[in-house]
Amino acid sequence: MLKIFLRCLLTLLYRVEITGLDNFAKAGKRVLIVANHTSFLDPLLLGVFLPGYITFAISTQMSQRWWLKPFLGLSRVFPMDPTHPISLKNLIHYLENDTKTVIFPEGRITVTGSLMKIYDGTGMVADKSQAAVLAVRISGAQYTHFSKLHGIVRLRLFPKITIHILPSTRISAPKNIRGKARRVYCGHLLADVMTNMMFVTSPYRQTIFASLLDARKVHGGQHMIAEDMERIPLSYNSLIMRSIAIGSELKNITASGENVGVFLPNSAKTLVVILGLQLHGRVPAMLNYSTGSASVLSACQIAQVKTVLTSRRFIDLGDLHEVADQLSRQCKLVYLEDLANNIGAMDKFTALIKSRTTDIWYKHKKYNPDSPAVVLFTSGSEGTPKGVVLSHVNILGNLKQLEACISFNARDIVLNFLPMFHSFGFTVGTILPVISGMKTFFYPTPLHFSVIPEMAYETHATIMFGTNTFFAAYAKKAHAYDFHNMRYVVAGAEKLQENTRQVWADKFGIRILEGYGATETSPITSVNTPIYHKAGTVGRFMPFMEYKLEPVEGINDAGQLHVSGPNIMLGYLLAGNPGILVPPESIYGKGWYDTGDIVHVDEEGFISIRGRSKRFAKVGGEMVSLTAVEQLAINAWPDAHHAAISLPDAKKGEQIILITTQKQATVNDLAAASPGVSNISLPKKILIVDTIPVMATGKVNYPAVTAIASDK
Repeated sequence: MLKIFLRCLLTLLYRVEITGLDNFAKAGKRVLIVANHTSFLDPLLLGVFLPGYITFAISTQMSQRWWLKPFLGLSRVFPMDPTHPISLKNLIHYLENDTKTVIFPEGRITVTGSLMKIYDGTGMVADKSQAAVLAVRISGAQYTHFSKLHGIVRLRLFPKITIHILPSTRISAPKNIRGKARRVYCGHLLADVMTNMMFVTSPYRQTIFASLLDARKVHGGQHMIAEDMERIPLSYNSLIMRSIAIGSELKNITASGENVGVFLPNSAKTLVVILGLQLHGRVPAMLNYSTGSASVLSACQIAQVKTVLTSRRFIDLGDLHEVADQLSRQCKLVYLEDLANNIGAMDKFTALIKSRTTDIWYKHKKYNPDSPAVVLFTSGSEGTPKGVVLSHVNILGNLKQLEACISFNARDIVLNFLPMFHSFGFTVGTILPVISGMKTFFYPTPLHFSVIPEMAYETHATIMFGTNTFFAAYAKKAHAYDFHNMRYVVAGAEKLQENTRQVWADKFGIRILEGYGATETSPITSVNTPIYHKAGTVGRFMPFMEYKLEPVEGINDAGQLHVSGPNIMLGYLLAGNPGILVPPESIYGKGWYDTGDIVHVDEEGFISIRGRSKRFAKVGGEMVSLTAVEQLAINAWPDAHHAAISLPDAKKGEQIILITTQKQATVNDLAAASPGVSNISLPKKILIVDTIPVMATGKVNYPAVTAIASDK
């Protein structure tokens, strides 16, 4: 009777919803139920809503709490010390009697809102007992006053609580792994089960605007979410209202499903424009204003862009009149200043009313989350740029994958200086904070090496995303205290050099988390995290991603990486067939993306990049990594910039050329600084230049480098 009463009471107060009950029945008799730990309500919720009579394995100390004792009679209790081997052995024996037992593998209530450390012991229990592992996610209880997130998230009296029960699985280590190594291995398997659970139960199958509305519910309409150099912070309410107002104007001059060019800088206004376009099913095509008119016109042609949104002030400040003039001959230029003048008092009032009544008119419209959300263009660092079409599910799925691995909260402040036309800057720097409650400060360029450390200090930024090139430059200019608030500094887009990693550790006390990805993967494929980190690698794959390594002739310990998952793009827009979407496909089938990267994946799942398939030279029948050649130059001359390319060679097939800014560099000097390296791995020729051509994102512009080498 008490259980029925509590179930009715909790359902009334928290509108508790439980999904996947059939998975509970299918799990069998011997079941280890593993759940995330969000609040003091969790044992009560599981004890009341899970069917049958289950056992709770809880710490001896917790079982003695006076306020918990009245509820312990609802279920069996197995007191244990999770750090004591005897307790774990007793739990294994208990499970072997075909019981259904609940354990919280984190061992404590979360203080971050995300998963905490997963103890290896629980994985060992699952392995030794051969019990089915049933993952259960509790969502919503972290927003109650029974959680430990006071001051971190906005707590509410009666938030909706959902209990998700996933299909059961098994944890088993190979027989040749024994002792402590087996325990650690099983702990990793369990951590992956929990991480995958956090992702698959997250609401990523919706539009970005719907996710924005969900975030407002969680964090409150007055929560400040975006700011730029104009120093006018936007709350959720004001961001949504402005997006609705500008979206209504854009709806009148564009068609549903149309790719609309966005030729604007990093700013809160650009975010408003993007959301305004997406609100009515228009697709922002983010144009790279740093590459010149020819590249911009090519992008517009590839994506069949007819209308381009820009700003007179931006064109004046960026001295982009020539590009704007060229654009106006091919597309219709629409200036934000003119759109703003068209929005009258009545339009603003209508937008205000709509922004407060979104649950009535937006949620009931049928928006396809698998439809295009944005068109981004590859950097062209190795050839002709391509249009990459990402859906709402691609972007939100990738962000929820990241959130399952790294904890973010509403107190975080992101300093976003990466341009929005770059996938890193768009997805992680712009959309992630909006849907996660973090405030973003938009800075217009990453190239102000002296200013950005000051901005980090002034804005109290806690998170930065960037590239090795930029982080190395900031480290030289920054005061040792400029980054004192930083919780996460994440590097991607290019290899993080060891000297950059070291100077950030020594000067600022910060461990840079290196990741890896591509525009085609929305962009994150893998990342090192505070829990799973291995220096020199780019981390482990995102949850729910599959990978295959295609064998490459001449390379034994690595292969060409192919990936699939919810974050893989809808497809390409190519210059040869403008406007026609070409879905991803590789030798492993449809939906697979061939990264073109040669990688090694170790036994723990950490990825090491050997180089691009296009960045290997075949010299005398041997495969030589151009990336490895560049690393030799970096080791020899760490203060200079280097780029290695290959050119045809009549005798050996290809020859390696090193272009460097190191004065008086010679092949003999490089060989002397690289003991034990074979001659075939050294460049045949070294060319000295004043500067290495780079893209706006900091990547080396290899076509331009090749042109330099070909001319000399």
